[in-house]
Amino acid sequence: MCRIAGLINRSMPVEAIEAIVKKMCTVQKHGGPDDEGIYTCAANHLVLGHRRLSIIDLSTAGHQPMTYADGRYQLTYNGELYNYIELKETLKRAGCLFTTASDTEVILAAFATWGVAAFKEFNGMFAFALWDNVTGHIYLVRDGAGIKPLYFAHTKEGLAFASEVRAFKQIPYLQAPHANWQVYLMAYGHLPEPVTTLKEVQPLKKGWYLEYNIFTGHTRKEAFTRSCYIEKISDREEAISLIQQNLAAAVKRHLLSDAPIGVFLSGGLDSSIIAHLANKERPDLNTISLFFEDHQYSEKKYQDMVQSGLQGNQYQYLLKEEVFHADLPGIISAMDLPCCDGINTWFISKYAGECGLKAVLSGIGGDELYGGYPSFNRIATALQVQQHLPDTLLRAGRFAGIKKLRRFCYLSIKGSIGVYLFLRGQFIPHDIAQYLNCSESEVWQILEEQPLLPDITNLTAKNQASWLEVNLYMQNQLLRDADVMSMANGLEIRVPFLDTAFLKLSLQLCSSIKYAGTFNKQLLIDSFKDALPEAVWNRPKMGFSFPFKEWLGRDQYAGSHRDAKTKAYHQQFVAGKLHWSQFLTLFLIENNRNA
Repeated sequence: MCRIAGLINRSMPVEAIEAIVKKMCTVQKHGGPDDEGIYTCAANHLVLGHRRLSIIDLSTAGHQPMTYADGRYQLTYNGELYNYIELKETLKRAGCLFTTASDTEVILAAFATWGVAAFKEFNGMFAFALWDNVTGHIYLVRDGAGIKPLYFAHTKEGLAFASEVRAFKQIPYLQAPHANWQVYLMAYGHLPEPVTTLKEVQPLKKGWYLEYNIFTGHTRKEAFTRSCYIEKISDREEAISLIQQNLAAAVKRHLLSDAPIGVFLSGGLDSSIIAHLANKERPDLNTISLFFEDHQYSEKKYQDMVQSGLQGNQYQYLLKEEVFHADLPGIISAMDLPCCDGINTWFISKYAGECGLKAVLSGIGGDELYGGYPSFNRIATALQVQQHLPDTLLRAGRFAGIKKLRRFCYLSIKGSIGVYLFLRGQFIPHDIAQYLNCSESEVWQILEEQPLLPDITNLTAKNQASWLEVNLYMQNQLLRDADVMSMANGLEIRVPFLDTAFLKLSLQLCSSIKYAGTFNKQLLIDSFKDALPEAVWNRPKMGFSFPFKEWLGRDQYAGSHRDAKTKAYHQQFVAGKLHWSQFLTLFLIENNRNA
């Protein structure tokens, strides 16, 4: 796991390009504290940069950017290939030679052998730039689940890319802000792809590659893999057997590491399943947990129940309020892109790093794929209301006295965007317009323009909920926060539920069995309940939360430097009339203005 950056600009002196890329890498040093490297192709005014977090092949042989085929190819790479050993054997039989034990060299050899067809063979989380010195093409590539971030800017000056948006602050001609990012943040609580805080900078789509011709400046974008909900498996016992086999295999793949590795154990169903399966492969398993003095939020008793059935080392950290106050400014600074989430991930990542771990497994994906959120039960009603009530009536809901009813106005936006914002939206356009001093019609227009989502009405209602949770909430919030907050602490988070093979299986399960049952995620429960304490799965969902309302309400940093409007919202928050995540969103906007 690493951080990458690069810049191509044929009108800029190569020395200046090198200086910029070095600064881009330095800004991202937290995500690659173990090593750094630069590759320069002076003839083409191209510079690739790399910051390394050593996890596979800890020797200097894993140094990047890595070269292959007598210097023809250069690669700067962030991620892990979980099937690189199998691919390596296949490539050896094809005549490829290897000089390292790294998965990085496998990517190079695969591309040299199969070209862009190699990308669909990779099972892992990855974002990389691969330069072909013969054809003059550079390829930016991002994994099919969108686990690893990769941002780029294609302008008349050339091409720039990096793992974090903050790195682009080193490039003078890319500083124009995105005019509408604050609208999106207030509506979603995060910035939905392709929106970032910078006008010219956007994320590469997951499962896509971008090919840039250095001589013409032209780009070509193409998908190399897609995740599709195709319901094939309708037999419940067959589904349980396949879930057990495929998730166990995914966890085994994700434990591949030459550095210390562990599992986040919250005490909930998904992390407990991952810990159980991981312990079968590693008797010396490390589990990392947070707990609180306030029993309303603490899951320590569930963590202890699960751990009692495991072998290995249990690391538990009591997070106290004074630590929250001390660390909050650094957490806000680490966010890269503003988001109303991720603070919890920062703390547990910090503690995992203090315990000497370089990588951890997480349960992200279980809720989104198997129905763990309230949205799965609410979406059918939302779809019916959107279909049958006129837009004028729906939009009039913004004046309702009850907050939950006010969000019905979002259903006047046709398609999946309206449904998602009804289910998870933070502020309605009326409130956004008031806070940002713009017209409400302007806010509606902005939200209707992006993101452009496909028509998913062919899916069952609950698979539509799953699609929205996977492609909006998980993609733009959970995965982005997991990456940036863990890497801020020099840690890699791996997500076995999003393993290529397990993800494909999960999308082939028929809705009639996947979402049926007394409990949310009943099928997942029944697949592993014999291995887990009943109290872990037979209880209400808590999520991975903190006593945020109390702590944030008493935080001096969060309560300072407020303009009049933010101050008024802060008073509402302290009085219990505004959710903590809504106030945090406004605080982030003001914080950005004052930066």
